[in-house]
Amino acid sequence: MFKPIAGARLAMFAAALVLAGSAKADPAIQAYSWRTVPFGGGGFVDGFVYHPKAKNVLYARTDVGGAYRYDFSARRWIPLLDGLSHSDGDLEGALSMAVDPNAPNKLYLACGLYLGDWARNAAVLRSDDQGATWSKTELPFKLGGNADGRGAGERLQVDPNAGQTLFLGSNQNGLWKSADGGQSFAKVSGYPSADVTLVLIDPASGAANAPSRTLYVGAGDSSGHLYVSHDGGASFGLVPGAPAQTPQHAVIGPDGFLYVAFSAGDGKGKGDINPSGIAVGGVWKMDLKSGAWTEISPIRPVLGSRQFGYSGIDVDPAHPGTVVVSTIDRWWPEPDDIFLSRDGGAHWMGLSSQSHHDLTRFPWLSKDGAVNDPGRHKMGSWTSDVKINPFNPDEMIYGTGGGLWMTRNLSAAGSGKPVEFDFADDNLEETATIAMVSPPAGSTLLAAFGDVAGAAWDDVTKSPPIATVFKPNESNRSVDVAWLNPAVVARTTDGKPYGYYSEDGALTWKPFPSAPPYAPQDAKGEWRTMGPVAVSAGGTAFVVTVPHDKAYFSADKGKTWTPSAGWPDDLDGRLVPVADKAADKVFYAHDRAGGRVMASSDGGASFKPIVTGLPAVAYWDTAELATTPGRLRDLWLAAPFGLLHSAGASKPMANLQGVDSAVSVAFGKAAPGQAYPAVFIVGKVKGQDGLWRSDDEGKTWVRINDDAHQFASAGPLAGDPLEYGTVYVGVGGRGVMMGVKTQ
Repeated sequence: MFKPIAGARLAMFAAALVLAGSAKADPAIQAYSWRTVPFGGGGFVDGFVYHPKAKNVLYARTDVGGAYRYDFSARRWIPLLDGLSHSDGDLEGALSMAVDPNAPNKLYLACGLYLGDWARNAAVLRSDDQGATWSKTELPFKLGGNADGRGAGERLQVDPNAGQTLFLGSNQNGLWKSADGGQSFAKVSGYPSADVTLVLIDPASGAANAPSRTLYVGAGDSSGHLYVSHDGGASFGLVPGAPAQTPQHAVIGPDGFLYVAFSAGDGKGKGDINPSGIAVGGVWKMDLKSGAWTEISPIRPVLGSRQFGYSGIDVDPAHPGTVVVSTIDRWWPEPDDIFLSRDGGAHWMGLSSQSHHDLTRFPWLSKDGAVNDPGRHKMGSWTSDVKINPFNPDEMIYGTGGGLWMTRNLSAAGSGKPVEFDFADDNLEETATIAMVSPPAGSTLLAAFGDVAGAAWDDVTKSPPIATVFKPNESNRSVDVAWLNPAVVARTTDGKPYGYYSEDGALTWKPFPSAPPYAPQDAKGEWRTMGPVAVSAGGTAFVVTVPHDKAYFSADKGKTWTPSAGWPDDLDGRLVPVADKAADKVFYAHDRAGGRVMASSDGGASFKPIVTGLPAVAYWDTAELATTPGRLRDLWLAAPFGLLHSAGASKPMANLQGVDSAVSVAFGKAAPGQAYPAVFIVGKVKGQDGLWRSDDEGKTWVRINDDAHQFASAGPLAGDPLEYGTVYVGVGGRGVMMGVKTQ
């Protein structure tokens, strides 16, 4: 669906607000088809598990985007956590995963995003059908799927000799054990550290249907240690001779050795530092018979100069002595590499210098040195995990901070022929979607992403071409279009000059000639990101916010910026300017703390309250103000206390009855026979969380998602103004989903 650029239509400015009608929930679910809008990953894929006894069973975990199973026949990933509800949004952080070696359909996930007191408690998800459906075990502590140390593991393990026994290592609450297949967990009192980085069970230490006796547990405390228990977890001791560094990954090889990748920080923080802050590390192996340790590091870091560590490590179970290991946080003089040994670590070869990475299917990779510079091949960064397919020694997969790579000809290493790597992220869109808009002309969709910039799509069935990928390759904080003159687009970024604008519908971009007085650190040294930009309907004015500071307006496309008079105090750093979509130079803002809606009719030069008396919105809650296309000062506010609407007259904003709460609101093409645009919300209607659409200005609602597509962290919305029923949903770390009406 390509939208031709239309000419600008400017409307007159007029006043205010009317009382909204009541809403009645329609209990029916309207049939929708949901699929990913392809970009090509971009987020941190931090762990992999191949089933050791069943062919073609592979899982991947991400820090904020859930977990996936690989479809070997289609060469695509199947998302496993799209059915999480909004209240379970923190469970999209998959800290660890485990399979039962004797039950190929069983899968366990240890989930939780953050460790703060404000975060949801963690849970273990249990599946008997490879992640198609789940049961949930709540835990009495937090897990940090997006915390320091998330690249280590695996922390969750199923006893290979007794499938009902599981061990789970936590970030800050010690080691836990389940004796009933993950339905309940109890703390292991004999483990001495609060921080666990990995659990590894020795299958040779047990018999069929009898729990294993020996398990190794990595500690992520300030010094880092490897512990061992020889009595099934009743007691633990330090492994003699092991380095005093943090174990990141470990594996028992068919040659009778325990292989461990170690890393340590710079002494200023915790030892549990993967994937960043690493200063030194090494690769070691221990003879399981004698207990003797040998360092087998391919190359050695030097503290203070050549700093890096090691993280991922794996062996080929069919070929004793074949080992792969990844460096991590190696930035200079060369980036991270993966090393291969075929003699137990006596000799190594780096793969970077003999590899070829195919960038053709996902064009964003080829810009700004994301993975490859032209003619120079790089493995990527944050290479936390690497695995060899136990049934195919030619297949190796590794993850980076920007997606995952797979080779199917590892045996070519050392032969003079290149090891071919494919960016195998198909349908694994672990990308943080920050803002979206579907313009009335030009591109079908514009999206701003964290870390990997974003893009403009003309064809939402394909990864966008390099010409429409935003540059440079850094976090974009917003994107907006002049609704009556959609050739004008603007976006803000994390790096100088902190913003760009386009006058040809996002085909080419120019940097803002100057920037508002923004600094990445405030006066207290606290880090802050650049705020969002709003573009007036006619494209003649921009308003940008500096979080915890002020809004600034420009009437000359960023040549000069002037503070906006009357802008509310930005106490929590989350105020957002919003442009009217029917009149040029008109902007709004929701004063979250002050309970007001502010308006400007002079291009952002000054703001005055037009709505007062709204409930305050706490820092941790989400609220969104939106304007309706083609309707002057037609405002909607999605908030924890409901969905408010004013249709342009002077009456106060009113809460729509039946909508309990809302996270986001957007507008699409009107239904046949209707004049008012279709309204989409993420929210709760009559007690039911979901994605909803109203074709009658919010009087009635129909749910457009089902329980398998709840998209826990669904947030930014963009309705398609040219195709009735079509909506784009930004899903936390899952990229962009597209919903199309099918009935």
